[in-house]
Formats: sequence, structure tokens, C-alpha cells
Amino acid sequence: MERSGIPTAVITNLVSIAEKVGAPRIVPGRAIPHPVGDPELEPDAERAYRRRVLERALEAVSTPVKRPTVFSMDGEEGDDDE
Repeated sequence: MERSGIPTAVITNLVSIAEKVGAPRIVPGRAIPHPVGDPELEPDAERAYRRRVLERALEAVSTPVKRPTVFSMDGEEGDDDE
């Protein structure tokens, strides 16, 4: 999709693997069974968490990158070379 000009982002807690396989934009998720949620949170808090993850992923796909870039949930972005 990236080669066709459609930006992509992967949400995963397996960040190092995503970087190694060359995923262009990586948003860290919570855990393998529920990368975009957290069943430990109360429903309202989990809904807010899910929204933050989705908004971060949307920020990621709207950001041009030249190599695998991690978009952390604290608003920072970067790669291992920085």
C-alpha cells in the first residue's frame, strides 16, 4: 500500500519486530491479545485509551516518514538512529 502512495501504520506491542520488518509507522499497543485496548481499565477509561491509540495512529499516517518510525503514545516520534 505504501508503494501505491497510501500511508499505513501498524499498532502493535511487538515494536522491535515491526521495525525489523520495515513497517513505516509503528504505534505501540498495550499487549498481544488486545493491542488497542486494556481490559484492566474501567469502560470509560478504556474507551478513552482506545481513542488515544486511534488518534495517534491517524497522526502517524498523516506524517511522512523515510524509514520505520515509532510514534509513542506520549506524543514523541523517532527511530533507533536518533
